[in-house]
Amino acid sequence: MSEVIWSPAEWARAEFGECQLGDRRRVERAVKYAQQVAALPNGSTPEQTESWADCKAAYRLFDCPDVTFERLAEPHWKRTRESARGVVLLIDDTTETDYGRGSHVQGLAATGNGGGYGYYLHSSLMVDEKTERILGLAGQEIFLRRPREKGENTRQRTQRSRPQSEVWGRVISQVGSPAEGVRYIHVCDRGADNLEVFCHLLQRDCGWVIRASHLTRRVRDEQGASRSLDELCQRANSLGSFQLPLRETATHPARIATLEVQVSRVWFPLPKLATPWLKQTGLGAVGITILDVREVSPPAGVPPLRWVLCTDESVTSLAESQRIIHYYEQRWLIEEFHKALKTGCQIESRQYQTRSRLEAVAGLLSVVAIRLVQLKHAARECPTEPAEVRVPREWLEMLRSLRRRPITTIYDFVRELAGLGGHLGRKSDGDPGWITLWRGLDKLVLALRGHHARKPKCG
Repeated sequence: MSEVIWSPAEWARAEFGECQLGDRRRVERAVKYAQQVAALPNGSTPEQTESWADCKAAYRLFDCPDVTFERLAEPHWKRTRESARGVVLLIDDTTETDYGRGSHVQGLAATGNGGGYGYYLHSSLMVDEKTERILGLAGQEIFLRRPREKGENTRQRTQRSRPQSEVWGRVISQVGSPAEGVRYIHVCDRGADNLEVFCHLLQRDCGWVIRASHLTRRVRDEQGASRSLDELCQRANSLGSFQLPLRETATHPARIATLEVQVSRVWFPLPKLATPWLKQTGLGAVGITILDVREVSPPAGVPPLRWVLCTDESVTSLAESQRIIHYYEQRWLIEEFHKALKTGCQIESRQYQTRSRLEAVAGLLSVVAIRLVQLKHAARECPTEPAEVRVPREWLEMLRSLRRRPITTIYDFVRELAGLGGHLGRKSDGDPGWITLWRGLDKLVLALRGHHARKPKCG
């Protein structure tokens, strides 16, 4: 959903109240458990439910065949798509889970380099292009990796189903075509550099910004000559250069990079070993604009940044190329979602004994993780908006009492809530993260529960 609902009870009702679980009592249990999880996302099921009766009810809920990943998450996907206005970015990516090789969970498979044991989760995160507000998840799919069969050649591999490479197209089709007046632009990393993905996007009338992976592939230039993609990039026209702040990574500090941009127009032909689906589309060569983004004079010892981006957008100026590059920069938002899911919600620590139960839990926790990320961005999206517009009055009164400070705007509320969770608020501390925010929210909800428990009851 596009706006943060601060109350866990109201949020849980809005997100899970319309789930189709075969029985209204299951829906009510899902709503109650979602409220409990929102108050303590990283806790175990017993810690979240607080009583043996509630804990058993949660276990029974996820053991029911009608309670699945799709049925718990689909209402959220639908509302997210309905909230889209104007141009929206759909940031697609896959993350892997690992429950440990010693796990006794039934039905999982190898992940990563083969040392993990779990499943893969592919998500499409919707972000408003203008405000960069996270609207929610527009679609998802859980799948298992199918290992390459012994003695299988390239032709045989092309003709069979490949879940890990085909999931991009399946989720694009799941998200579907945009509504009237809405423009979808899918933003993907190198895993989506596949002609099938481009064809799925064309069929759904969606735009794209995808980082190229196969620079040695053969493409056709505007004169029809066949060349490698890297060779065509070397011959491309320069649009100029600009400076771009780069985020800190695990291996390199943050820096201001000078980037030169070159643009060319190419056509990706149908491969000789095309998949059955690709042949059925009837599509021929796909025309694509290529942006070759290279760092000029990087710091000593730091490899120069290079992004080769594929897009369907027309790019004729440096300003237009900067817009496309900015779209690609938003990919970090889905990494933040993955972090919220794994660290904030502890999805890999769930001790359910079957794949179906773990997948159902993942459907609920995915929506919780979106809430965590939205909490972090709330102060930046509408900092001057009066807090009374969005936040329950009793919440404001309790937080003012606990913090002993005036709270008038959303910015004030978020900062004081984070302070309750341990954020010191010094200039050097930066903006609060979602971990301190939900810790503060947990304390605030606990204080409100204590306050209500002490109120005298009438009758």
